[in-house]
Amino acid sequence: MDGGNLYSIGELAQRTGLTVKTIRFYSDRGLVTPADRSHAGYRRYAPETVARLAFVRTLRELGLGLDVIRRVVDQELTLGEVAAEHASALDVQIRILRLRRAVLTAAARREPTPKEMELMHQLATLSQAERRHLIDDFLDTVFDGPPNGSPLAAARRSMTPELPDNPTDEQVRAWVELAELSLDPDFRASERRLADEHMACLPAGTPTPPRPDIFAIARDLVAPAIASGINPDSSQADSVVAALTARCARVYRPPHDAELYRWLLHRLEAAGDPRRDRYFQLLALINDWPPPERLAPLIDWSVTALRLRAAG
Repeated sequence: MDGGNLYSIGELAQRTGLTVKTIRFYSDRGLVTPADRSHAGYRRYAPETVARLAFVRTLRELGLGLDVIRRVVDQELTLGEVAAEHASALDVQIRILRLRRAVLTAAARREPTPKEMELMHQLATLSQAERRHLIDDFLDTVFDGPPNGSPLAAARRSMTPELPDNPTDEQVRAWVELAELSLDPDFRASERRLADEHMACLPAGTPTPPRPDIFAIARDLVAPAIASGINPDSSQADSVVAALTARCARVYRPPHDAELYRWLLHRLEAAGDPRRDRYFQLLALINDWPPPERLAPLIDWSVTALRLRAAG
């Protein structure tokens, strides 16, 4: 120390852990200012420079730029203002990084083609308005246009994903997969046929679809049979099938034994697409809903039982 009061750059380096080169750079940028120079022209710094350099180091490690740091240490900006602004910027960066990680994790599991990878990235980085447009387009296709008082408006709402502002990695991966499903022309067509057939079987002027629907009826009657180990080809299944057809007939149409069997078979087989189960599983993840019960086992059991009895 020169004269007992001032530090050389080398002494500052020893006290702060910064390199001489870094301190000289900070000094050239105005972050620290020499208090004096030696007879040989070397810079000398006041003792408080140690604390100032420690503060600069902290701000640099937090990711602040040198110009912003200079304005903070010179009290042109308050630390609170800078911290709030920088935290907001980091939130954006974190969201982007989480989206990237989610896409890369999904890609690692699926080994996509380059084209599929590009689509996954595009779907993950859509804005909220773009996501809404994509889903509205899918649901308009399925339900023949916007809700506008449609009897299927509630069904449409039950199929609408709402990705949170700060989604988890799992929710982002679920969104990407659901969005890919919604873009699948074959899946769109399958869901549209299901909605059309559902509307066709309703009495004219029905304001809303009946509750429970066919799938809820099947779930109520068939799930306990499956849980009890009743096979669809056993005599014990007769009463389950009779209850299923009777309840569906009361809700949808007058009972006509063979015709009703064929109609129920057609409806259930149309809903047997495993992609439909997957859509609702993904939807529950995105919307943070309880996991839905898989319909596929119920439909498979019902279809087998109905087919056997229709043939008989």
